[in-house]
Amino acid sequence: MTHLLNRRQFLAAASLLPSVKFPSDPRHRLAVATYPFRDVIFSSRKPGAGKLTLQQFAATIHEKFNVYGIEPWSPHFESVESAYVAELAAAFNKARLKVVNIPCDVRVKLCGTAEEREQALATYHRWIDAAVTLGSPSIRVHCPAGPDPADISCAVEGLKALAEYGKSKRIVINLENDNPSSEDPERIVKVIDAAATPYLRSLPDFCNSMLIHNDQDYNARSLAALFPHAYNISHVKDVEFSNGKPYRVDMDRIFAIAKKAHYRGYFSMESESEGDPHESTKLLIGAAVRNLSA
Repeated sequence: MTHLLNRRQFLAAASLLPSVKFPSDPRHRLAVATYPFRDVIFSSRKPGAGKLTLQQFAATIHEKFNVYGIEPWSPHFESVESAYVAELAAAFNKARLKVVNIPCDVRVKLCGTAEEREQALATYHRWIDAAVTLGSPSIRVHCPAGPDPADISCAVEGLKALAEYGKSKRIVINLENDNPSSEDPERIVKVIDAAATPYLRSLPDFCNSMLIHNDQDYNARSLAALFPHAYNISHVKDVEFSNGKPYRVDMDRIFAIAKKAHYRGYFSMESESEGDPHESTKLLIGAAVRNLSA
C-alpha cells in the first residue's frame, strides 16, 4: 500500500513537470530570434513605414535560414489580445515554425508596491496565456532588482508567484543573464535555487556575461553554472558590443559546455554583430549545426 501510494505521488508530481519533447535533429533545435531584426520588423519601440509585420517576417525564415524555430520578441507583437495571438499562431503554423520562447521586455515592477506587483503579475499572465496559444514552452522575464540587488527575497517571492501561474498553464519562466547589474549569473542561480520550482529556469546567453568581465574563462564558468538550470532555450551569439567595443566568445567552447550539462533544448540565434543581421544569423546557424552534428 505504501509503495502504491508513493508511486501515485510520484506520477502526480511527474505530471506537473514541464514535458516538452525536444527534437534531436540539429536544424529543428535552432530558431531565429526576431530581436536582431529591429530595423526590419515593425515594433512598438521602433515604428516606421515599410517594415515587415511579424507574420510577414516569419514567412521568410524557413526559406532564408533553413531552420524551424522562431523566438518572437514582445515589442514585435501588435498586442496580446486573443484574436491577434491566434492570427500569429496560424501564421507561424503556415510557415512551419515552432515558437521556442517569448522574450518579454515589458515595463513592470514585480518588486514595487503591492499594487505594482499585482499589475506586473497580471501583465505577465497575459504573456503566459499568449504562449499557450502560440505553443511556446516558455516566456523570458527580467529578474527584478528591488531596492537592493543583493537582497533576492523580493525577486524570489514575485517570480515564484509567477512560476505558479506558469505551472498551471505548463509554461516555464526563464531568467536570462542579461542586465549586468541585476542579472549576473550568480544572482540568477541564487534566485532559481531559492524559488525551487521546475517552472523557473535559466536562459544562458552565450555572450552577455562578457559585459561583466571581459574574460572568456569567467564567461565559461558563468555558462557552466547556468546550463544545468536551463530547460528549453539558450541564446547563441559570437559577439556583444558595448560603447562600440566588441566582446567576443569561443562558440565551440560554449556548445561543449551545453553538451556536458546534458542540455537538450533549443538554441536561438540572437546576433549582435554589426551589419546585415541576415548574414550574421546565417553564420551563427552554420556554427550551431556544426557543433550539434558533432
